[in-house]
Amino acid sequence: MNRRGEAAEALAAAFLERKGLVIVARNYRCRLGEIDLVAREGTTTVFVEVRQRASSAFGGAAASITASKRARLLRAARHYLSRLPRLPECRFDALLIEGEPPRIEWIRNAFGE
Repeated sequence: MNRRGEAAEALAAAFLERKGLVIVARNYRCRLGEIDLVAREGTTTVFVEVRQRASSAFGGAAASITASKRARLLRAARHYLSRLPRLPECRFDALLIEGEPPRIEWIRNAFGE
């Protein structure tokens, strides 16, 4: 991951922590995909996709979460959950960072099955 990506994920993690979430994993990787952040909000496990774009041109950060990206996230999340002793309630959020200074948009329950 490049420095810009690392900075975006650090900004996203700090934002979510200020909102009361607990970050439990960063850059969870398996052969099926990667999850930028795994957090906990109460008893809910939250899988977070962080997307950063310089501007909203060409659809911005939200448009960059394609169907194939969502499918990889779902597979990686299933892998993560398979390691837990109990299946928690979970959801998929997107944290979109655009512009300078950065504007953050948090989309709860952005996608999933």
